[in-house]
Amino acid sequence: MDYIHARKGGLEPIEKKETVPQEGKNPNIIFIMADDMGYGDVGCYNDKSKIPTPNMDRLAKEGIRFTDAHTPSAVCSPTRYGVLTGRYCWRTWLKKYALVGYSPTLLEPGRMTVASLLKERGYETACIGKWHLGLKWQLKQGCKVDFKRKLNWPSEYIIEVGNKIDYSKSIKDGPIDFGFDYFFGTAGCSTTDPPYCFIENDHTVGIPSKMVPDSFLCDEGLMVPNWNPRIVDSIFTEKAIDFLKNHRKNSPEKPFFLYLPLSAPHAPHLPPGFVKGHSEAGPRGDLVVLVDWSIGEVLKALDNLNLRENTLVIVTSDNGPLSSYEYGHKSSGDWRGYKGSIWEGGHRVPFIARWPGKIKPASISSETICLTDLLATCAAILKTELPNNAGEDSYNALPALMGEQLSQPIREAIVHHSAEGVFSIRERDWKLILGTEDSGEVRPESGSHGQLYNLSNDPGERNNLWDQHPEIVQRLKKLLENYKSQGHSRSYSE
Repeated sequence: MDYIHARKGGLEPIEKKETVPQEGKNPNIIFIMADDMGYGDVGCYNDKSKIPTPNMDRLAKEGIRFTDAHTPSAVCSPTRYGVLTGRYCWRTWLKKYALVGYSPTLLEPGRMTVASLLKERGYETACIGKWHLGLKWQLKQGCKVDFKRKLNWPSEYIIEVGNKIDYSKSIKDGPIDFGFDYFFGTAGCSTTDPPYCFIENDHTVGIPSKMVPDSFLCDEGLMVPNWNPRIVDSIFTEKAIDFLKNHRKNSPEKPFFLYLPLSAPHAPHLPPGFVKGHSEAGPRGDLVVLVDWSIGEVLKALDNLNLRENTLVIVTSDNGPLSSYEYGHKSSGDWRGYKGSIWEGGHRVPFIARWPGKIKPASISSETICLTDLLATCAAILKTELPNNAGEDSYNALPALMGEQLSQPIREAIVHHSAEGVFSIRERDWKLILGTEDSGEVRPESGSHGQLYNLSNDPGERNNLWDQHPEIVQRLKKLLENYKSQGHSRSYSE
């Protein structure tokens, strides 16, 4: 598909540069994460998808796609914590749900992130997109706010807090305090959480001073004048390309890390005009088209700047889709469940990677991986080991990316977590769900035991084997309790 650009006249053409010598240089790394994009939304995962995704499909042909990749949570903030820290979010104070735009930071002082690890090794680092991991806002003189409220912020309280913030003051505990040289993005969910404004480094771009209109279909709160939720991802994309251009011009001798967490296809489903109607899956499907467009623009920039050859590009999603079936389209593919669910559709996501000359084109891996594995994988690329106080749940997935023949699985097991805080643990084919006989999206009923499935012959999670295999139930329960009590799931070096 030949996309029409977001702005009149399109994005500015990128001046072609001479190739940067790459021998002996650590690779550039780009991690693009969609918001609520399901396993079945992408054509290379679902040949019956009603959404055209030519750029992701091409990336898969040029690299590898994983069929058993998972987010650490079925909702967004906990997954973002896991991506950057290599640690399950349920080890923090956030035991369920997600943050709001005014929430305090989830990240602990001194916590290693992917960005801080790479920055220490000479990388230029940028976060462009939806942060959603909490910030420390400064208040107007004489105002007080209880930022210790962690869950279920009432809308009236969010409005009250928003009116007490001094948006002219610097913002603390954000991306630039956790390893990123540059940040351009939003505090919470870009299209549903106030404040509705961009943040550049540690200041808002403009002052939120106007109540958001009902037509934006989002939570009540303050926005900057002229805020437009339809163009958020187009702007993120342009800023990402600007970062690549500036890096190529000013720091070509250094590798870079670009973390690009997009806001599409998260609700409200308000696609910009240039992708509207480009799918057969309604407005949400059009937003998946927008994600694919963004990826295509980044790939085009890499080509034009001669940065393609030594750049590892990863594309994935932060959790499953909002709904599993609309417009005759299976957003979760054939997996049961969707966003928030402990079933596979809630956390099994597309994961595509390309690294020319390193990853064999058109590869497919069935290896079980988790997005928390990014930190340990980056450490392996740098040929360094993680300390025992970092990446507690991060495993090195580099051998799987490189297509190596593995004598044993990369992960001993993987822990899943639903929106409501329901736990599941998966060990090879066996998946144990605790405390509920349902999807895990609502508070479990007291006394519910759980579910046990063998995914090799029951991928749809329909045949609950809890009563038939008590020995497997007990073994997996014990393994999960060990992971919880010891504070880590990966093996520690002595």
